[in-house]
Amino acid sequence: MKEKVLNKIIERGSRIWGVETTQLNEDTLFADMNAKSTHYSQITTYLEDEFDIEVPYMGFKRFKSLGEAADYVVSLLDE
Repeated sequence: MKEKVLNKIIERGSRIWGVETTQLNEDTLFADMNAKSTHYSQITTYLEDEFDIEVPYMGFKRFKSLGEAADYVVSLLDE
């Protein structure tokens, strides 16, 4: 499930940051992508729509890498 969530984060992130999906992976840091609050919001909204869950913005924003954020979303799916 982590791979599926990570792929969705990468898919949305690549559009937001204007990079190829191949440039993003689980070790990519949000800071390296110059992530802004609106970017986090767009990603969490996208994940909520894709997985039909609530992804708390403030919880999601605490994570440094795309992989850590994916782990967080997986933990929400397991609840």
